[in-house]
Amino acid sequence: MLTPTYEESDHSEAEPTSDHQLLSNNSHVAESRDQKGGEHGDSGSAGDGEPKKKKRHHGKNKNSTSSDIQHNTHPGEKSFNCDTCGKTFKFKSVLDRHIRTHTDERPYSCQTCGKAFKSHGELNDHMRIHTDGEPKKKKRHCRKNKNSTSTDIQHNTHPSEKSLKCDTCGKSFKFKSQLNIHLRTHTGEKPFTCEICGNAFSLCTNLTRHMKVHTGEKPYSCKTCGKTFKLHSTLTAHMRVHTGEKPYSCKTCGKTFKLNCTLRVHMRTHTGEKPFTCNTCGKTFSQHSHKAKHMMTHTGEKPFTCEICGKAFRSRALLTYHMRTHTGEKPFTCNTCGKAFSQHSHKAKHMMTHTGEKPFTCEICGKAFRNRAPLTYHMRFHTGEKPLTCKTCGKTSHDSSSMKRHMRTHTGEKPFTCEICGKAFGRRPRLTYHMRTHT
Repeated sequence: MLTPTYEESDHSEAEPTSDHQLLSNNSHVAESRDQKGGEHGDSGSAGDGEPKKKKRHHGKNKNSTSSDIQHNTHPGEKSFNCDTCGKTFKFKSVLDRHIRTHTDERPYSCQTCGKAFKSHGELNDHMRIHTDGEPKKKKRHCRKNKNSTSTDIQHNTHPSEKSLKCDTCGKSFKFKSQLNIHLRTHTGEKPFTCEICGNAFSLCTNLTRHMKVHTGEKPYSCKTCGKTFKLHSTLTAHMRVHTGEKPYSCKTCGKTFKLNCTLRVHMRTHTGEKPFTCNTCGKTFSQHSHKAKHMMTHTGEKPFTCEICGKAFRSRALLTYHMRTHTGEKPFTCNTCGKAFSQHSHKAKHMMTHTGEKPFTCEICGKAFRNRAPLTYHMRFHTGEKPLTCKTCGKTSHDSSSMKRHMRTHTGEKPFTCEICGKAFGRRPRLTYHMRTHT
């Protein structure tokens, strides 16, 4: 029988019959591979003839000592710097996303309307406009079923699996970390404390946002009006003032909103839910901010002061509105008649003079009102409630405006002045009546 002859190659050796021979074969294969690598040195190697080193991650191989292995960083290292602002990052991908805040690059486009976004997350949020508020679902493999290769399987994680329950309210969670955060709403625990002012927070992210109050940092600016913001999410919400976009709609009445949190608060007008309770008097509120303002009626606290006239206010919003009385700023304009207003709520009330809308109705006598506050005051005439008391003489009143007028009888304040003769009055109707003496 003829014995075939082979050319010299990696396969010309006979099958190894011992451990020693096996080791010998492996060494020959390695030498052969090195020779092949040298033959292609001109195309793939550096100038010194060595083969080009490949970047690869070490994964879970803790014993690897190869100098070829390169990582983005080890924990604690920050090797990627932004050339514009100098900020450092651990990963190149995070740096790339950050650079878009400087370049305004928007690589993610909506296939429905063509609007572009800086991140995939922003695009997903936007897609809710087209999908009636439902976030766009991603196709991905089921990690639990490792044998599954079907691209049709879709889960967020396994929706039916929520094994962790809150013992207080029964709410279910997928992860222990989510349950721990939720429990703070019941316990009132606030483990994250500001080292400057001592203010405490239930979430680390809330502390990070709060720190910008002390630093004054506002890195996000509106390219339309130049206004700056501490948070990118606040800038995104602000941009809707210019675009008019209202992506969140109420499924009950169809009203639309710029913010999802505003929609959640609005839904309580339908459900009647008032989850925030005053620990002093037991009064309940639909919004935490309303409760916080109410608490100042017990404490008398007014932490926000006007630098021009010294007047103090319970909230920053009230101070902002007050400042416009000094500056004359009226940023809200009626599209129907062109009248301008210093507050958006004033414009909204004015718009009802054009539409004739009066959505708030008294259930006792049927009288209708344009906004909730007059209805609240009106209801007190039916109930006889007079919650406001004069601290000087003890007189009670239905509403704050009546109490203010009454207080002037004690203080002697006369804020309404005749521009012709300079005579001052405590009430506007008296000034109006006086003006007739000049005409």
